[in-house]
Amino acid sequence: MPARRPARTALAVTAVALLSATAAACGDTGALQGAGPTPTAVSPTRLWPDLRPASSPAYPYDPATRETVKGVTVPGDDIRKVDPVEVVEAELRARPDDYGSKGSYHATADRMKQCRPGAYGGRCPLLKPYYRDLTGDGRADLTLGFRLYPGNQTAVRVYTVERHTLVQVLADNDALIGVELAGRALIERSPADISGYEYRTTWVWDPGQRAMVFSRDEYLHVGDGRHSKSPSPARSPSPSAAESPR
Repeated sequence: MPARRPARTALAVTAVALLSATAAACGDTGALQGAGPTPTAVSPTRLWPDLRPASSPAYPYDPATRETVKGVTVPGDDIRKVDPVEVVEAELRARPDDYGSKGSYHATADRMKQCRPGAYGGRCPLLKPYYRDLTGDGRADLTLGFRLYPGNQTAVRVYTVERHTLVQVLADNDALIGVELAGRALIERSPADISGYEYRTTWVWDPGQRAMVFSRDEYLHVGDGRHSKSPSPARSPSPSAAESPR
């Protein structure tokens, strides 16, 4: 990525300087030299040890979403043969309160009429689908994204196949800068309310709940007030075993 070239150049210069210093030191006697005073280790200090522990969370949070998708078949248990348009349309039918004429995302349902199998973009709110094994079962899973009109949010969904059935294992809506697949984790990047910062939320597969669960939420400084740019979602430079069904 071009944005990282200056950093890599600086690292290369540092490495050359270190090698030069090492080469220059080869003529010494090899005696041990002191590294200077070592700071004293300080153990963590527990604050307010008598504070009564909370018995319930401050805010309700649904850690996992898992739902069988009705009305969509999986030919040969191959998720790549499932039409992503049908998957989104199944959600529209299942949630009329969200996508109906009076729903918050009613314009999404209108624009879905512009979608065709294998064709995305334009007025179609559905984004390009991605396939990667996120559940660890050795088979590709489906990651979908589609715009939630008339607002500026994007729906992120992950689906897997279990017992010949399509199952939704992640459902999240957010205002996004980008989405990335890193190994078997899905990372969402969202704008923060302070310039130069962003939120990054990581979702990973939980075998116990059999769903993608929230695992990490970070508030990161990303620079001089402009959000860093990266593909959304990030693509691997070449096909890998994790991105292909086995």
